[in-house]
Amino acid sequence: MKIFLDDIIAARRARLEVRKAEVPLDRVRATAAQRLEWASERRDFAAALAGPGLGVIAELKQASPSRGVLRSDYRPREIAPAYEAGGAVALSVLTEEQFFQGSLTDLQEAREASRLPLLRKDFILEAYQVYESEAAGADALLLIVAALDDDTLRALIDLTGQLEMAALVEVHNQEEVGRAMAAGARIIGVNNRDLKTFEVDLETSLRLRPLIPAGVLTVSESGIGSAIHLDRLRAAGFDAVLIGERLITQPDPGRALETLLERQKPETRN
Repeated sequence: MKIFLDDIIAARRARLEVRKAEVPLDRVRATAAQRLEWASERRDFAAALAGPGLGVIAELKQASPSRGVLRSDYRPREIAPAYEAGGAVALSVLTEEQFFQGSLTDLQEAREASRLPLLRKDFILEAYQVYESEAAGADALLLIVAALDDDTLRALIDLTGQLEMAALVEVHNQEEVGRAMAAGARIIGVNNRDLKTFEVDLETSLRLRPLIPAGVLTVSESGIGSAIHLDRLRAAGFDAVLIGERLITQPDPGRALETLLERQKPETRN
């Protein structure tokens, strides 16, 4: 499965080269700079996670490499406001085309239909994609420690901050927590999915949370599907969770989120 992850990254690099030939960096940077002038358009992703209770980042995802198409009637303009009404504090939008059938258009549609901060979830490998994310309307982006060397990770975190976006820095083990902190991460996401086996284990979050210092926002990702999971993660000190397949596969994703939140213990919700 590690080879499979490498295949995804290789495919992303190849597609990125095509994109850069079609839309030069100078044009993307100009659009990103223009958006920085639209102060009213900025949405504070970090502040949303830092709010009271355990926040939910609800994910819009049409497909996954392991399960194929998750939702045939995938309409970001309808799903995004439903998640907002259901209690999400932020949205995550898959934009990788080949394996997840996403696009930047999905992110733009979700932004137009919702007032929540938006995370671009993709395989971000270089500065071009950071500018691209800003130009498309993202308020935050995902940086996967396992996909980046230390110098690139730090540079991408720094650039993201310069563009007034947030970086959700994803880790999978103790070594990656150290690398993320050394690179200056202020928001760390613990992915419960093992990159080698693709198996999901919630204990990954519970094991790594004590290694993350106070003052750093924390998000648990993958395999979260019940109120019991939410209660355990809140008790462990997480600020937010990212939930995707558990919601997007339901007939009414927004109502599914609302029901999930209703089932938490009162002290977890408040």
